[in-house]
Amino acid sequence: MRKDFRDFVVKGNLVDLAVAFIVGAAFGLLVKSFVNDLIMPIIGKLVGNVDFSNLYINLSGGSYVSAAAAREAGAAAIYYGAFINVLISFLVIAFVMFLVVKAAAKMEKPKEAAAPTTKECPFCKSQIPIQATRCPSCTSELPSS
Repeated sequence: MRKDFRDFVVKGNLVDLAVAFIVGAAFGLLVKSFVNDLIMPIIGKLVGNVDFSNLYINLSGGSYVSAAAAREAGAAAIYYGAFINVLISFLVIAFVMFLVVKAAAKMEKPKEAAAPTTKECPFCKSQIPIQATRCPSCTSELPSS
């Protein structure tokens, strides 16, 4: 049983999947930092010194100094600033994945065209097997190729 389990764990696909999962998690953290620490402050500065992480609509009636304070208090609120951050993170990840898939498609070897199995009869123009010596449609003898 231990040998079967070891064989299962060491199979190429499972190891590849584990590596992809770990790299994906690290990439997610990188994108989150990129969006929160670089992109959103620039966008916030361009639209008038807005901190998107603090944008929310308070539905509870209480007053809170920040979205973090409202979350900590468990206040009912719509945190649309956090949603904007997540949306931009998604768009960055989607764009990078698009570029990765496009690059992978370019690296794939082009598929070779299948060898032809038919040829055209020079007399009646119908398609006939490539090995034919006489056309089944017009019964003409075909020149040897």
